[in-house]
Amino acid sequence: MDRTEYEWVKQTRKIMLDACGTLTTEMLTANVEGFGYPSIRNLLVHTADCYHAWLGSFLLLQTKTPITPKNRVEEMGQDDIRERFLQADRYANKVFNEYEGRMGEPVNRIIPWRDTGESLSITPRQLLFHTVTHEFHHKGQVMAMMRPQGIEPPNTDVLGVD
Repeated sequence: MDRTEYEWVKQTRKIMLDACGTLTTEMLTANVEGFGYPSIRNLLVHTADCYHAWLGSFLLLQTKTPITPKNRVEEMGQDDIRERFLQADRYANKVFNEYEGRMGEPVNRIIPWRDTGESLSITPRQLLFHTVTHEFHHKGQVMAMMRPQGIEPPNTDVLGVD
């Protein structure tokens, strides 16, 4: 993955976040069964947290608490979610900068936010790819969660991006 491809990720995310921005608080926080996370809000925060964990914490060592506590998630609104993704983008940019020319070299370390002492050896390229595929998986779920609430979701496919 390179910077141009990551820009496509950001563009398709903007379509999703703009669509979510039209939802009422009740729609954003409504319990929608069958998706692993109880609401669109919770799923969006979980998606952004993946970037914070793998890029911000594991690769960049900038936070030891990348996962948003449940009580904080329940207080978050649209602006908080957008800011969480903006920080994810800042982490992605730092990964591109700090690992330039070394994206394929494994990073070996203990996973900082886990108390188990579990370690991992993985490349920055793999983690960036993981965070993006994780986001696209959950983006589809977010779009599907809109339908039972009477919202026709927009097309967020990268094919529609210039």
